[in-house]
Amino acid sequence: MSEGSPNSSGNGLPIIKFGAKYIAYSHTLFAYCAFFIALAVGCYTHYYKIVQNEYFGYPEEWFPSVSATTGDRYPARAIFQIFIALTSGPRFALVFLWYFYSAISAKTTSSGFGLFLLVVGVVRTVSCGGWVYITSTDDHLAHDVAMVLYLLCTLPWQLGVLYSTSNQTAIRWRRFFAIAFFTTLPPMIYYFIQHKINRIPGAYTTYAFFEWSLILYDVAFDAVTAIEFQNFELSIIDKAGLPPVQESSVPFVANPQDNISPSTLRSLTTLKGFATETYLAFVFWSMLTSLTLLIWYFPLWYMGISGFEAFLFITLMPVVLAIGSLRRLIAKYRGVFHLLSLVGIASYLKLDPVWRLSMTAVGLGISLTTWVATWVESKKQTGDLERSALIWVLGLILHNVVKMAWFTENPIWPIMHRGNGGLNDVGIVLGIIASLEVCLRDVSTSKTKTTEQTSPNTPEVVAGNSVMSAVGFGTLLFAFHSMFSDSSTIMRWTVDGYPNYGPEPVPWGVATIGALALGLLISPYRRITTSLGWYAVGCAACAGFYFTSAWKGFFSGLVLCTYFVSIAPAFIRALSTTSPFATLFTAFMVYNILCLAHVWVVAYEFVPGGVYAREHTDYILLTMMIFTGLGVLNSNKQFEADTKSKIAQFHILKYARGMTRLFIVCFMALSTLVSFNRVANAKTPVPYTTSEKSFTAGIWTIHFALDNDMWASEQRMRDAIRDLELDVVGLLESDTMRIIMGNRDWAQSIAEELGYYVDYGPSSMKHTWGCLMLSKFPIIKSEHHLLPSPVGELACAIHATLDVYGQPVDFIVSHNGQDENYEDRIQQTTELARIMRTSPNPFVFLGYVVTKPYQEIYHKLFDDGDMNDIDPSDWDRWCEYVGYRGLRRVGYARVSHGGITDTEIQTGKFQIVENPRDYWKASYESIPESEVPLPLRYPAMFHGQGIRGHRYHVFDRPRYFVH
Repeated sequence: MSEGSPNSSGNGLPIIKFGAKYIAYSHTLFAYCAFFIALAVGCYTHYYKIVQNEYFGYPEEWFPSVSATTGDRYPARAIFQIFIALTSGPRFALVFLWYFYSAISAKTTSSGFGLFLLVVGVVRTVSCGGWVYITSTDDHLAHDVAMVLYLLCTLPWQLGVLYSTSNQTAIRWRRFFAIAFFTTLPPMIYYFIQHKINRIPGAYTTYAFFEWSLILYDVAFDAVTAIEFQNFELSIIDKAGLPPVQESSVPFVANPQDNISPSTLRSLTTLKGFATETYLAFVFWSMLTSLTLLIWYFPLWYMGISGFEAFLFITLMPVVLAIGSLRRLIAKYRGVFHLLSLVGIASYLKLDPVWRLSMTAVGLGISLTTWVATWVESKKQTGDLERSALIWVLGLILHNVVKMAWFTENPIWPIMHRGNGGLNDVGIVLGIIASLEVCLRDVSTSKTKTTEQTSPNTPEVVAGNSVMSAVGFGTLLFAFHSMFSDSSTIMRWTVDGYPNYGPEPVPWGVATIGALALGLLISPYRRITTSLGWYAVGCAACAGFYFTSAWKGFFSGLVLCTYFVSIAPAFIRALSTTSPFATLFTAFMVYNILCLAHVWVVAYEFVPGGVYAREHTDYILLTMMIFTGLGVLNSNKQFEADTKSKIAQFHILKYARGMTRLFIVCFMALSTLVSFNRVANAKTPVPYTTSEKSFTAGIWTIHFALDNDMWASEQRMRDAIRDLELDVVGLLESDTMRIIMGNRDWAQSIAEELGYYVDYGPSSMKHTWGCLMLSKFPIIKSEHHLLPSPVGELACAIHATLDVYGQPVDFIVSHNGQDENYEDRIQQTTELARIMRTSPNPFVFLGYVVTKPYQEIYHKLFDDGDMNDIDPSDWDRWCEYVGYRGLRRVGYARVSHGGITDTEIQTGKFQIVENPRDYWKASYESIPESEVPLPLRYPAMFHGQGIRGHRYHVFDRPRYFVH
């Protein structure tokens, strides 16, 4: 640090000068002191308290976490906050100095990108203050929001600073600390899960070491700034005595570097435009995925074709783009048409299911037509076209991220409202803002675009093959919709029985989103993505996806996911160059036919010609890959023709691809935080009543989690399951991982919020309507059965062994065929009886059998299966039955459905016994409720009128038995 002398130029007197490197030094010193002095003081004053967590203490846990060290205990907290306050000054100075250094002095980046990093750095610093000074005890929500915001900003900050670093030594150190930081996150999350979910002693201590290492890497990353600031100096200048500034002058205008440069404005405009159009793409995917879900409601109640299936063909609406003047009008005023399409999001305001379906179809038709018109009219501006294609796929990725955050529901679907987790009104407001932004931006740039489009130097576009481009795009849209519109779909299509169950949707849904993102990142490399070698990789992945299960199937699905996203811009380019009428009609008919075939393979019992599609997902996948191959051949020819024509808009492509990478980074960070938050907040499975070694089991047909009024019903189901205190529950008609059910995995929310283990049952590629089991007890093993179904719909069953208070107990959850196919039901029941008869363990049967008591199927189930009916005197049954053996049966109750479905809940209470063989045969001696201990009684809230439409019905009260 040195004092200055008068400046000979007459611009002022430098009072003092000092090197910018000292700011980096002081930031590093104060930051490390804040954490490590607090650690030393905390261990000295409250060691045993700060190593204690909710499950374990010393000696299992012997090293404190960062939050425990710097949290609520005096004096460590006070010391930590004082040093963080001292760190804040150098921190803000460091952020601003990096902007001046990188964007103005060294010019290692554009001023626009430098301004973006400056904003990120300031927000990151302020959010750090948020979680430091507002502890989780003060305000848990504010603390968590600040922490999430800090972590969100860390990724673009570190990557952006690394990108704008020019000093090779600094690059080497920054790269090391950034890699160390991000590679520390997965093991840290793993050990947190081991602690939080699996309750492993010592796991939290290991987690703490990883957490402290993040502090080391984070602070060290910014400490590297001292290397680059070696020759960067700050001066404080006294300007007293200088001639006064003219009154008419504007401060700072004399230095153009202090204004927002045109490149900065262009970057901000590009960012804003990308954000608004990505949201509109998200709106499109939301309407597309909700349309088939709404259509499904009607054949579900009609038990066959209802006529409402015709709404699927609203996707043919883009055929009107064959009218050139209409196509140009829509493309020119696309913001207006996107605004009109929001009628599909507003459909939730109508209670009538027909109205909701109609409005959603109209909105989807307008949105789809607008996107396609934009593509076709951009065929001579390949930069604009690729930008639009990238944004369209980014909308799909955002759709996946949002669905992960909402437990695979979409908050702006028409089956959602405020009462069940919807944010439809917010979605409409954001859609209006985005549409208006597009309108204003298009008006301001229309003159430039008109000049470009009418320029005589623009080469003619070589058209590809209409049929090949059409079948390619139609197949692409089907693949996106059926397999990649939810991050957990490919897991549920390949799920298997325990212990080889496969990945859980959380955290492994992040891998699916990562595969989508990777595909988009490699999509510009057309020579690779349209090659036959890359197509062969896609075909191999598709084969692996179909023929393997669990982890192998999932990894194959990830490769297939990356493949389809990588070819999307090339397919859209090929689509834009051909005759609109023939191409668009063929493309969307291919999509519609594949959608119907996707349904036919499981609904073959209820549709014409279903016998030919029965259980043939292999036919669909084979057709999909053949059509994709045709699209690839055509896209490759289109790429070669475009290369020769030299019609690329490189300046637009540069910005579009750069923004795509930025948005991908943000979406990946968001999905990781969503996953981490869900894992952290998931409840650990614990039985409702442990003192009596009892459990309550139930069976319920839940009509694909759509209630009688076409609203998503999982929250109401959750409340009923919680209030009935069901420890094990079989849920039938549960497989919603199909186009017609919205690719939802509604059980995720119930399992995480109430604390259950989940067995999804036979995978979606097994062509059943689904049976699912939730259990408070660990699942030792399970098998998924496809019961004999020679004629009718395929019946499914789960045979699982649970660890119930240390006693292996077997459970079956099954869904047999319908009344029309008697022979099917005989064979299915015979197989169920065989499984139960050959098991040596105590057993509980929870199934949908379709028979009256004491008929042939009833005797075959209970007599041949060596099982006891829970209450043979209950003659008023037809579908659902509960059976047991080797347990003490405490009680039996039937509970009304509450409008959630058309089928009641049947439940049984049981107790584990020391000698199961003594309880192999039941005693049907009943006892009054007054003789039953309180912990073994059914909840009183369901007596009388009950709660939320659920009450004890048929015999209006639970029945209790000796055993």
